[in-house]
Amino acid sequence: MSNKLTQDEAEARRLKILTAARWCFLNFGFSKTSLDDISKRANISRTLLYRTFKDKEDIFTAVFAEWLVSRHPAAKAAADRDGSPSERLLDVCRLMVIEPWADMVGAPMAGEFFDVCERIDPEIEALHRRVASECVATILGGEEAAAEVFLLALDGLLSDEPTTTVLQQRVQLLAARFVPPINKRK
Repeated sequence: MSNKLTQDEAEARRLKILTAARWCFLNFGFSKTSLDDISKRANISRTLLYRTFKDKEDIFTAVFAEWLVSRHPAAKAAADRDGSPSERLLDVCRLMVIEPWADMVGAPMAGEFFDVCERIDPEIEALHRRVASECVATILGGEEAAAEVFLLALDGLLSDEPTTTVLQQRVQLLAARFVPPINKRK
C-alpha cells in the first residue's frame, strides 16, 4: 500500500498549512512565528511541513500569494464583465481589498503583514498593485492616471485600520466619485 498523496490531498495539505500560517503570521508576526507554531496550528508534523515548504520565508511568500494573487482572475473578470462601471469597480474593490482586509483586520500583527511581504518578495506586492491598476483602468475607460489616483486614495482609506463595515462605506463613497452610479448620472 502506497503512502503517496494524490494531487488533491497534497493541495489540501498545502492549503491547510497556508491557512494555519496566515493565522500565525497575523497573530504572532513573522519573526515570532515558528515552524512549530505553524505545524501545531495545521495539526501536522514539522516533517510534513518541510515536505511541502523549504522554510518560513517560503511559507510566508506562499501565504501572501495564495491570499492575494489567487484573487486576480476573479478581479479581472469583474473588471471586464457587463454591468455598470460603478458595480464593476465595487466588485474589484471587494475582491482585491475589502475581503482580504476582512481576513486581517483586528489581528495583532496585521500592520506588519504587508511590510514583511514587501521585504521578502516585493514582486508579489508589485503584481497585486499592477493587477489592481489594470482592473481599475479598464473600468475607467483606460485612464491609467485616474486608476493610480483611485488606488492611492484607496490606500488612504486603510490608514486608520477601519472596521470592514467602515471600509465598505468608504469604498462606496470613493467609487461614486470616480464612476457615479447610473441612476445618479445626468
